[in-house]
Amino acid sequence: MIKMNIRKSLLAATGEIELHLDLEVMKGEFITLYGPSGAGKTSALRLLSGLMRPDSGLIEVNGRPWYSGKKNIFLAPQKRKIGFVFQDYALFPNLTIRKNLEFAQGRNKNPHTIQELIALTELENLQDRLPEDLSGGQKQRAALARALVQRPDILLLDEPLSALDSSMRVKLQDHLRTLHERFELTTILVSHDIGEIHKLSDKVVTLDHGTITGSGKPLDIFSHHKLSGKFQFTGKILDIQKQEVIYVVSILVNQEIVRVIAHENEVQEIQAGDQVLVAAKAFNPLIMKLPDTDKV
Repeated sequence: MIKMNIRKSLLAATGEIELHLDLEVMKGEFITLYGPSGAGKTSALRLLSGLMRPDSGLIEVNGRPWYSGKKNIFLAPQKRKIGFVFQDYALFPNLTIRKNLEFAQGRNKNPHTIQELIALTELENLQDRLPEDLSGGQKQRAALARALVQRPDILLLDEPLSALDSSMRVKLQDHLRTLHERFELTTILVSHDIGEIHKLSDKVVTLDHGTITGSGKPLDIFSHHKLSGKFQFTGKILDIQKQEVIYVVSILVNQEIVRVIAHENEVQEIQAGDQVLVAAKAFNPLIMKLPDTDKV
């Protein structure tokens, strides 16, 4: 378990803010930090990793203090069992992908671990190439593998998929969830993508101007509960759940998750990932699948 109750003065684009993180993360959870730019999300990752020192407070992981302002404890980053994946990959350009992993693993090299990660991230045919010869998605898979090569307990992800196209994002989201479960990680993600958050996260923590403003399951945080009796919108289906004799369809519309009640005959032709039109007819919502634009 991670327990954080820390403060840090930060200089944001809007001026100085006081970041206050009072947060608990259970072992094995996948949580996302969400909020506007400058809210303190990336700083939260840097504070937990030891790349930034808090002004005061306590960080405790599995009962061990990593930082204590009162006791003057500050564990060096290399002594914290953390893997960190940045937006810009941070791979050594003069080393092959395999050599990047070997360097990150350090003295006690375990070829089995490296080979397992290369296989899990589908880099077998790319392991002897330099980063400059790889696409953005391939580099990001290599960065994930390198972050996990020392078998960390905690994985920190700072918008790692933000620069990728949508199809590659979806594929790497699957890799992230697989790696999270395979290595029994506690994972903290920074993301602005609501669909990505819904797909990956057990819990969302919202930040604004350095303050935690809410936490809960993605559907509870992003759902729009007040729909007009007359409406029409398009969106992407995130999830379909059966509840007794009805179905609840969760649809991503812009940056909101809307939940619509549907009957069995309506959900037979739709599935997660479909683009749909939702319209009102006599105050009852109708869900209609839209044509796949990639095939038109």
